[in-house]
Amino acid sequence: MKNVGLVGAGAMGEPMGASLLRAGFSLSVCAHRSRERVERLVEAGASEHKDAAAVAAASECVITMVPDSPQVEEALFGEHGVVEGMKPGGYVIDMSTISPVASRAFNKRLCERGIGMVDAPVSGGPARATTGELTIMAGGDDADYAACEPVLRAMGTPTHVGPAGMGETFKLVNQIIISVVMIADIEALVFAKKSGADIELLRKVIATATGSNYILDKWLPNTWFKGSHDGGFALDLLRKDLNAALDAAKQMQVPMIASALAGQLYLQASAEGYGRQDYSAVSELYERAAGVRVVS
Repeated sequence: MKNVGLVGAGAMGEPMGASLLRAGFSLSVCAHRSRERVERLVEAGASEHKDAAAVAAASECVITMVPDSPQVEEALFGEHGVVEGMKPGGYVIDMSTISPVASRAFNKRLCERGIGMVDAPVSGGPARATTGELTIMAGGDDADYAACEPVLRAMGTPTHVGPAGMGETFKLVNQIIISVVMIADIEALVFAKKSGADIELLRKVIATATGSNYILDKWLPNTWFKGSHDGGFALDLLRKDLNAALDAAKQMQVPMIASALAGQLYLQASAEGYGRQDYSAVSELYERAAGVRVVS
């Protein structure tokens, strides 16, 4: 498989497309939201097509990387969508983070048309998308995964985690954890600052203790601790993922008390204008309430 299509050349899709080009794949793209990103991929060697159907007609496999389930459905089944151009025997790799329920439904509809599907959401953000080192959680039929694995390996480290929808389940587990751990880190650091603790010394000590975690060690030094919430992972995108997890949990009758509370805190931060900033911006609520600035 050498001809790959990409629908969704956004902040993640563009560097993923660049990784595919570096790996020697022939890449077809179409504009979804950003013309500038598509133009950069074309300059790097991609071919531009007028819509998703035309991309699919030129590809053995099409990757979708769009915000949520409605956009995935539109890209696949809407007017001039992937299914209008893809021949039976082709493949769709949806790398968006969406509901596992929706993903399984899309898989079924594609299978009825003779098109294989792998749901393969990612973790690592734009930085690791740029270096081709994403963690990729892939769900789908064994044969479909085997066919798509070389494409996935060009963008990171894929793991086949189970049947259709299981990739999305694994990704939502990750989002549940990071959403709650971020809140825990912020609460603890605001508490520490209010108590008069040396934050840098505290971080060094916690890094060797059981409270050590990736967000405290790696993520916050590049966002909050630099005095800015620019870049990173948009708070509203995390809210979208967390809501998908909460909806799935409701259907399964699984209590998600901490996640629901975290969702409300992120909702408040979004309502106050922080939705497009890194989700560490929820710290603004805590700092204001406590009357301290952790980083000054």
